Amino acid sequence: MTEHRLYLLRHAKSSWDDPRLADHDRPLAPRGERAVRGLRTHLAGLVDGPDLVLCSSARRTTMTLAGIAAALPAGVHTRIEDRLYAASAAQLLVRLHDVSDEVGGVMVIGHNPGLEELAHLLVGTGDDADREKMAAKFPTGALATLVVTGSWAGLAPAAAGLEAFVVPRDL
Repeated sequence: MTEHRLYLLRHAKSSWDDPRLADHDRPLAPRGERAVRGLRTHLAGLVDGPDLVLCSSARRTTMTLAGIAAALPAGVHTRIEDRLYAASAAQLLVRLHDVSDEVGGVMVIGHNPGLEELAHLLVGTGDDADREKMAAKFPTGALATLVVTGSWAGLAPAAAGLEAFVVPRDL
């Protein structure tokens, strides 16, 4: 069976400094920008990065993507999608079902609660310590790496293994 990697990345910490901004338009906070630098270094060390990045259209997610872009593999395809903004776990799963099986790795850059709920929905196996850490909190800037066996269209609850879970303070 084919093995795929799914990277679930919650956007880095956003700023609340300007109360006039719509939620969709909030930029990263200085703490978020620091977290992105750590994520970029971490991602640069991965052997297999994503072939496809699906990113919410919110400013904080696109800024997170821009900050890690240099660490992504050459030729990675990026799609900024409005429907990923505030998407539920079910909506994210439907989107992943549409991914071609030729795509070996997908990174989703999105928001809670949908992203965290998707991670909990999909993970059925993995390192106990990482699973407990992810269950306790999926903070801004957190990255869950899941191993998926089979087709993207067949992705189902508890069908993935948690390969790694990192949070900004670990980087």
